[in-house]
Amino acid sequence: MAKKKTLFECQACGFQSARWLGKCTGCNQWDTMMELSTEQIKFVEESKQSSSSSISPKAMSITEVKQENIERFSSESKELDLVLGGGIVPGSLTLIGGSPGIGKSTLLLKIAGNLAKKKIPVLYVSGEESAGQIKLRADRLNANEKELFLLPEINLQSILHEIKNKNYGFIIIDSIQTLYSDETPSAPGSVTQVRTITFELMRIAKSLDIPIFIIGHITKDGSIAGPRVLEHMVDTVLYFEGDPNSELRLLRGFKNRFGSTNEVGIFEMSKNGLLDAQTMAGRFFNKEKLSSGSALTVMMEGSRPIIIEVQALVSEAYGHPKRSSTGFDNNRLNMLLALLEKKLDLPLGTYDVFVNISGGIKVTEPSVDLAIIAAILSSYRNRELSAETLFLGEVSLTGEIREVSALGQRLKEIATQGFSKAVIPNKPLEKTSIKCFIANEVSKVVEWM
Repeated sequence: MAKKKTLFECQACGFQSARWLGKCTGCNQWDTMMELSTEQIKFVEESKQSSSSSISPKAMSITEVKQENIERFSSESKELDLVLGGGIVPGSLTLIGGSPGIGKSTLLLKIAGNLAKKKIPVLYVSGEESAGQIKLRADRLNANEKELFLLPEINLQSILHEIKNKNYGFIIIDSIQTLYSDETPSAPGSVTQVRTITFELMRIAKSLDIPIFIIGHITKDGSIAGPRVLEHMVDTVLYFEGDPNSELRLLRGFKNRFGSTNEVGIFEMSKNGLLDAQTMAGRFFNKEKLSSGSALTVMMEGSRPIIIEVQALVSEAYGHPKRSSTGFDNNRLNMLLALLEKKLDLPLGTYDVFVNISGGIKVTEPSVDLAIIAAILSSYRNRELSAETLFLGEVSLTGEIREVSALGQRLKEIATQGFSKAVIPNKPLEKTSIKCFIANEVSKVVEWM
């Protein structure tokens, strides 16, 4: 009687062993080894035989490689097309993550309705909601179309059978953590299940040339739940950001094999679902009058300049001084405060300092440093700044104010919104109607206060 073959595989790194190990020698993690089924062992052996018997491909010069022309089609959402690099690529696999209730399912159902109106057959696979629940949301989103098909199913084999039986042009999986495969003996959402299902979906997308969008849950630290290999396997990774108390949502690209990751899509939550934000002018600032502790600046979200209001509150501390920021890096705030104490001799060590970026938007670029300092000085001196002046510049540890990228584009947006003055670190290369004040050191900012 032939002895049964056994093979164990690590759920974290994929390391394989002929015997069970308490600690994986590949990734040094405990209790991650899982015994493979007979079908999986057969698949592994066949893969090794085919790879060993196949003829090794020959390398060719990159100059001989023919360039592929990527053809895209519109999702009927300008903001989504912008993040994707110009539209949806056939055969691509896209992962969308975000916190619960941020609008992932709402956006994709709206996109599904838009494509179905163009007579493109769309399959919406839901592992969390019934067809009746999706129907109710589709009524609100005006997405009830004959070419939109619903499939409440969590079994991967049943889903693949449906995909092969009908010529779909767009597929949505909601969500990847709810599906399971009969060939993998583990619970839905486990590392092995997520990896196996993603591989199968990628194979279907490439072989049938169908774009597939996957919704993924996120963990407490904001990353996609499951193995990191999930993000490596897909073509595009998008994350939803936004304050639950605000109607604005940002869709940011973190990986895109078909375009840039610098673009950001901005949506607005309404009773009819997530809609493209028509204009950002006036959304993040008050142009009428600035109170003490407020300053204006221009940030870049991808290729789009947005004018925002920076708010600061400086008050005497009772006990240990507090430093807190919302929408701005707290470590960078501490650096700017230390710089003000060093260069301007301000006793901020005995004051509480709070900084907030209005509108719930998050700022990651250093070009707002000068506006942060201006807002702090305005609050400290209880003096209002001019509502016609914007502050632009990165502040270094030496107190030097350095130039920012896309200065001409920022100044153009300032002029478009009706502002007349700007404090910048260097003279603009292009001619502008904005009156520019040059401040290349932090001490010179006091002159404009």
